[in-house]
Amino acid sequence: MSGARVRSALARGLGALTGRLRSMVVPVRQVRSVRPVRVAALSDRADRAPAAPDPNGRPWPARTVVVDGCGLRVRRTPGPVGAPPALYVHGLGGDSTNFTDLACALAPWLDGEAVDLPGFGGSDPAPGGDYSPAGQAAVVVRMVEQRGRGPVHLFGNSFGGVVCLLVAAARPDLVRTLTLISPAMPTLLPPAGPARLLTLLALPGAHHLLTARLTRMSPEQRVRAVVAACFAPDAVLPDHRLAEAVEEVRRRDGLPWVAAAMVGSVRGLASVYLSGGRRSLWRQAGRVTAPTLVAWGAHDRMVDVALAPRTAAAIRRSRLLVLPGVGHVGQMEDPTTLARAFLAMLDEVADVPDHVVPDRP
Repeated sequence: MSGARVRSALARGLGALTGRLRSMVVPVRQVRSVRPVRVAALSDRADRAPAAPDPNGRPWPARTVVVDGCGLRVRRTPGPVGAPPALYVHGLGGDSTNFTDLACALAPWLDGEAVDLPGFGGSDPAPGGDYSPAGQAAVVVRMVEQRGRGPVHLFGNSFGGVVCLLVAAARPDLVRTLTLISPAMPTLLPPAGPARLLTLLALPGAHHLLTARLTRMSPEQRVRAVVAACFAPDAVLPDHRLAEAVEEVRRRDGLPWVAAAMVGSVRGLASVYLSGGRRSLWRQAGRVTAPTLVAWGAHDRMVDVALAPRTAAAIRRSRLLVLPGVGHVGQMEDPTTLARAFLAMLDEVADVPDHVVPDRP
């Protein structure tokens, strides 16, 4: 089949997928929040002042933790003795280094671990090839259980935000607080810009065309394309962070499960989007009882910031932070403001017992 015919077939497939989404997903603009959206505060306490990112800071060393036979690469950012544990979960195509700066900013208060989800970073492929959000959530649950670190302060970005939402909904006993950074929630709006390319991976056979396109790009070109898609237009990735990302792309090029992990994750996410009833992500959000910070970049081109108020309204004990001048990866673009909002939430809930779910004002 010629390139033009393949592109035409992909366009028809994307149109059909979008049509199905239109028939099953409630438009954001037509949803009335059942609860008011609370605006997140920023900590201004002198003893709650997170440090600015170190321009020369490097990721903490990685080690492998085996969970039910699957080797997971984990980076620990140690906190003070007795500090409560935190777990950071990256987004689609990312890895544990995506949380280096935020974990360091919160290290005076939290004992943090950032994990590479199965199939990503330096972790083994997913057991049974299950890269769905539910499959990844099951691995996160088992990791927390096996290591005996729960309950944890749980952080997730994008796809990782969906994974963490599912964990918090199913296992509230394992989650102290939940921080969602541009979680990939369902929307009626057809994908645009960089998100459109990812959506194509949900179509049968499309990944072959996209994989061929990526192999024609150098590792540096691929990293710069991701930065352009995920960061705000004026954001600048430090040179050493760019070099780290390029080195990681080169390393992963030799792994046989890379394409399967990406395709399986996108298809798994699409399946969740098309699910109704109890499996709906919006229904799952309504089951979350942990104090929650929903953070979104005002210039997010991957997951529309218009979803932010609805996401915050769906979670009972939430507050919403919209970060100006930030794109899809707030933990990398503005970790200091994000850390201040988290610390303010921590102060607000410090005297609220875990089993109490207070009403919104």
